[in-house]
Amino acid sequence: MDRRQLEYFLAIVQTGGFTSAGRRLRVAQPSLSQAIRALERDLGTPLFDRLGRGVGLTAAGEALVRPAKQVLRDFATARASVESVLGLTGGRLDIVALTTLAVDPLAALIGRFRAAHERVDVRVTDPELDNAVTGMVLEGDCELGLAESPGGVEGLDHLRLRDQEFFAVLPPGSAIDPAHPIEVAELAGWALVSTPEGTAMRTLVDRELGRCGAAPRVAVETTHRAAIVPLVLAGAGATVLPPRLAEDAAGRGAVVVPTTPRLVHGAVMMWRSGQLSPAARAFVELARLDETALPPAGTAGPTRSP
Repeated sequence: MDRRQLEYFLAIVQTGGFTSAGRRLRVAQPSLSQAIRALERDLGTPLFDRLGRGVGLTAAGEALVRPAKQVLRDFATARASVESVLGLTGGRLDIVALTTLAVDPLAALIGRFRAAHERVDVRVTDPELDNAVTGMVLEGDCELGLAESPGGVEGLDHLRLRDQEFFAVLPPGSAIDPAHPIEVAELAGWALVSTPEGTAMRTLVDRELGRCGAAPRVAVETTHRAAIVPLVLAGAGATVLPPRLAEDAAGRGAVVVPTTPRLVHGAVMMWRSGQLSPAARAFVELARLDETALPPAGTAGPTRSP
């Protein structure tokens, strides 16, 4: 078994077939098939069920996916560790983050990281559901993850980030005094624009309104997070957003109001226990220093529409 065979194996898993994997890897299909047959002989079992024009994983193939991802990441870490002797002169850092955390604090952290290590590329992935972040880090798809998550997940180390406050964001012209906080329970009386169940925004709203004995009325549900502010500006409903996004909405005419009690949720940066790549280690240390220097959440809110 070698690195090339595992790389070919994972490409077939990800693309669903030998032909598409060959195109992605720019490898002739006979060479790809030969490498997989050699891997199957070495392991003593088939890894794929041939299903017409596609393939499916056998039980053995399913069992190999996670270790294969980790082996390839270990290869990359080993290479990066050698290169780190001369400084972070290249490579890539993969991060998975909730959309709200990708805006703040991740965007600023990446900016500072890239200023110090301009030859390291950063890829940020947006999970389909918020609870997918932990799995993507555990499975080796991404080296770092940012999510609303408790610490102490087996197999993961973590750094707790500052709490993130959400603000009520109302359509332009709403008869609300932005200088006075809105009661969380009052949000139950608004038609809301929200992401689906299982996302951080929806979980926060459902949880906090539930504590008030109320249920949200989600009038517009969308997976297109970039559409939320335009929907609010168009009068489709109200929403809740973290400071950076709320500030942007206020600048475009929305009425932004703090809530009482404050809508706050925690956040962590997580990674697999054990050795980190030099790039990931540098990023974690940057975040650690950054969080000790930042003021607590809520000391400065977004600019509010008059």
